[in-house]
Amino acid sequence: MIEVAVQLEPGWSESIDWEALGTRAVEAAIGVTPYADIITASYAAEISIRLTEDDEVKTLNATYRQKDKPTNVLSFPMVQDDLLETLANSDDGEVLLGDIILARGVCEREAAEKGVATEIHATHLIVHGTLHLLGFDHMIDEEAEAMEDLERTALATLDIGDPYVVTEE
Repeated sequence: MIEVAVQLEPGWSESIDWEALGTRAVEAAIGVTPYADIITASYAAEISIRLTEDDEVKTLNATYRQKDKPTNVLSFPMVQDDLLETLANSDDGEVLLGDIILARGVCEREAAEKGVATEIHATHLIVHGTLHLLGFDHMIDEEAEAMEDLERTALATLDIGDPYVVTEE
């Protein structure tokens, strides 16, 4: 089974059930991958989501990616890609898949630019981050297209439209 733990820092809207939103986004993302059985597996697979401020994400981005600026989402996988299919063999029945960290200011600005609610954009970012935890990437065009297709499919299961649609004004 998948367990999602959300840590909410001050500043993020408290009127949103971030735990439920995070769980739905994670399950939607996992559900469109070859690892969909994680959702109902007998072992516990956990993803931690931290909703924090731009400054913290900037520090993490500089430390781990050598990019001295905040970014919308960071993912820190705890399981190597080639071991994802062997999760059921974990010694203690629990697996930490990794951490996803969102920057509030960047998320809010991007949501406003896209004309969507912050929670819709945050859902997309959590889907994106979850796919990274499962070994998907977007470093080359083919990978990017495949990952974006998975994101679209996952978001569609949540009745969220294509986040990559470009509208001309």
